[in-house]
Amino acid sequence: MGASTPELKKALSERQLRMIAIGGVIGAGLFVGSGVVIKSTGPGSFLTYGLAGILIIMVMRMLAEMAVANPTTGSFSDYARAALGDWAGFSVGWLYWYFWVVVVGFEAIAGAKIIQFWIPDAPIWLTAMLLLAAMTATNLFSVSSFGEFEFWFAGIKVAAIVVFLVLGGAFVLGLWPHHSADFSNLTSHGGFFPLGASAITVGVVTVIFSMVGAEIATIAAAESENPERAVARAANSVIVRIAIFFVGSAFLLVCILPWNGSELAASPFVAAFQKMGIPAADHIMNAVVLTAVLSCLNSGMYTASRMLFVLAARREAPPQLVAVTKRGVPAAAILASSVIGFICVIAAAFWEDTIFAFLLNSSGAIILFVYLLIAVSQTVLRFRNGSAHLKVKMWLFPVLSIITIVATFAILVQMYIDKSVRSQLLLSLGAWLVVIVLFFFNRFFVRSRPQVPDAAAAPGGPTRVLVLANQTVGSDELLSELRRIGADQRAVYHVVVPASPIEMGSADRHGPLDVWEETKRIAGERLQATVATLRNEGFQADGELGDYRPLRALATAVETFGPDQIVVSTLPPEDSVWQRFDVVDRARAEHHLPVTHVVAHVDTADSGR
Repeated sequence: MGASTPELKKALSERQLRMIAIGGVIGAGLFVGSGVVIKSTGPGSFLTYGLAGILIIMVMRMLAEMAVANPTTGSFSDYARAALGDWAGFSVGWLYWYFWVVVVGFEAIAGAKIIQFWIPDAPIWLTAMLLLAAMTATNLFSVSSFGEFEFWFAGIKVAAIVVFLVLGGAFVLGLWPHHSADFSNLTSHGGFFPLGASAITVGVVTVIFSMVGAEIATIAAAESENPERAVARAANSVIVRIAIFFVGSAFLLVCILPWNGSELAASPFVAAFQKMGIPAADHIMNAVVLTAVLSCLNSGMYTASRMLFVLAARREAPPQLVAVTKRGVPAAAILASSVIGFICVIAAAFWEDTIFAFLLNSSGAIILFVYLLIAVSQTVLRFRNGSAHLKVKMWLFPVLSIITIVATFAILVQMYIDKSVRSQLLLSLGAWLVVIVLFFFNRFFVRSRPQVPDAAAAPGGPTRVLVLANQTVGSDELLSELRRIGADQRAVYHVVVPASPIEMGSADRHGPLDVWEETKRIAGERLQATVATLRNEGFQADGELGDYRPLRALATAVETFGPDQIVVSTLPPEDSVWQRFDVVDRARAEHHLPVTHVVAHVDTADSGR
């Protein structure tokens, strides 16, 4: 295949994955955005965090049920596809990718603004570009470098929260020097619900977005030693993380600070530390928030690139994006994702109120669409397949699953009612509609392409037949055609199988690190079986694995084998990447030989096994 194949190994250690799971849910939104939540809900804001946390816990539990039963690099995109059809998998994959590439651009801008706290004259756009480039380079270097950076980023975030919980708890409980126990801020400024009890549920719309990221662990687990155990642990630990980090922090903040105080305008954590008398609190928390932003940049780039890799593996993105480096990194997918991030940075620098605002708003509700499809997928698959084989099960099924679906839908309705976020919902729905239209347009385009008749074979019948196939290499249709061509036993066959992770199906179940090794194994087994079948029937036959690009594999074989006729075997138009990119027609145009096109029907679900 030209480049050497990466070793068959996993790059994320248990230590790294555990910290990714712990820190994944802690973003800059907790450190900065909690002030907005408190001012819009009152002292009861910790209940808002609790309600949003319950929803995230339910989604993670449902995701864990599906992921442990069927570990896959595509994660929830694959489960939506299995439960609801290709349109759902296509939608989830592209929407989730779009969400994260916009987040990456947004976080780069946020990080640049934080750095201005120390370097006021630093241009925001240039600083953002440098931060984004640094995190792109980290992801490009190796999967383990991503894991190591994320381990330390997450460690700093967790340490900051733990320190706040310990010091804040001591302050509130009266264990702080010269300060007695005091819970008066819960009720002394207009009561526990100063804006009404309904404000608690309204705040869920804001809080839910600060908790996004718990599901990243299920994607990263595909590149760990034991994906099933890692997913189960991540799902179980998210309960404790949300209860302690979010609900606990929010409770202490409203006890330490009045909910309507002006000090909440910036970061409530800085205000709380300053009230406790912690020196240099603003510098300390600014550094922590910058770490949280870099962590989000790092994990966002990782997540977006892996989802793009999976889309390419499912034939729903350019096939070049499935290529990986010797270190097992999907470099093309990372660079493609970072390009969109750079575009977001440029838009924020020059068109902040137009293009950048549109990008942010059009991705605002997408994560809720993804969570809704996860919940629906789990419910459908559980009813369809039963629970006898499940190692991890959703609690109180189907009651909690249905409640989660209804609650997610209710949040979307609340977004429509709230005029301040209504545009996010409508533009996000528009983005989803565009994705669905693209899905059906692509299907229509592939199925409606005119079929070009096969070229006539050379007079007297071919003597040297070059066969190009991969998924269909052992199909009945192809073997029947080869028997027909060689009916007089004069034909010599040379079978070429392009070793492509997309066609072999290996990218469906393997991450970038070991996908090429698995591809060669599957392709080799299919090639050997087909050559053995032809030889057993009395034909002269040999074969080779070719370049993952079919036309390049064909050109090399034509040069070395010198065929009289070419046979290209593909799947039907609606399933065939080769037909989509006119491989048969281009083979005729490039080699000026008779080309027979065989359309074979195989079970693509089993093609990689």
